[in-house]
Amino acid sequence: MTSRAAPSRSAARSGRDLPVALYQQVKDHVLQKIGNGSLTAGARVPSEQELVQEFGVARMTVNRALRELAEQGVIVRVAGVGSFVAEEKPQSTLLRIANIGEEITQRGHDHRFELISMRRASASPEVAAALDLAVGASVFHLQGVHFENEVPVQLEDRYVNPRLVPDFMEQDFSAVQPSVYLVRNVQYDQIEHVVDAILPTAEQAHWLQMAADQPCLMLTRRTWLRGVPITWVHCVHPGMRYRLGSRFRTDPVHGG
Repeated sequence: MTSRAAPSRSAARSGRDLPVALYQQVKDHVLQKIGNGSLTAGARVPSEQELVQEFGVARMTVNRALRELAEQGVIVRVAGVGSFVAEEKPQSTLLRIANIGEEITQRGHDHRFELISMRRASASPEVAAALDLAVGASVFHLQGVHFENEVPVQLEDRYVNPRLVPDFMEQDFSAVQPSVYLVRNVQYDQIEHVVDAILPTAEQAHWLQMAADQPCLMLTRRTWLRGVPITWVHCVHPGMRYRLGSRFRTDPVHGG
């Protein structure tokens, strides 16, 4: 993270845009400490009161500075506890079916999958269209949460075509992730990924332990074998904890 040198207090107190200069001075002070390593990921940021005393500014000014740093993902504010330097957001690839457990383990963190429910269900019109089935047809429906160091980072909501994966309901998903089982045991020749920015439902916010007014990234994946849909899954990530992206090689071409 690139830091900027904090302006002098005399400079911050001069000019017509005094409030902006003061709140920006507090922001720059925190950014500078993060940039030079004085504050590392997970470290506690000085409290509002400490910053008020240090800079001699109004509490409202400090509150705005910390609020904007939180909105930018630089810090995390915990009500009644304090503010902390945010961990760098992990990034998951869009070019393949990612193994979230493996990605988390490779970062040196602990992964855990908690199964919420697994049942046979009747396909709603939306599910039937996604899996090319008749409305009301039998489908497998699984929901679960992936944790990184006991913090929920993905809510998995998966529908599976029983015709292509008849043994799905017989698996122990406490021992193997659903996506890992499918990749290892079911052939596929086509993948579709779509990413949307959404606000979570009350249920999604509950399982992801987040506020309902905080944005999420929802990765929707479908897979096919010879034109027949296999699975349709929504992977919902808290936007403040996760990001999605890819980098790949291609042949030299003109344009962008």
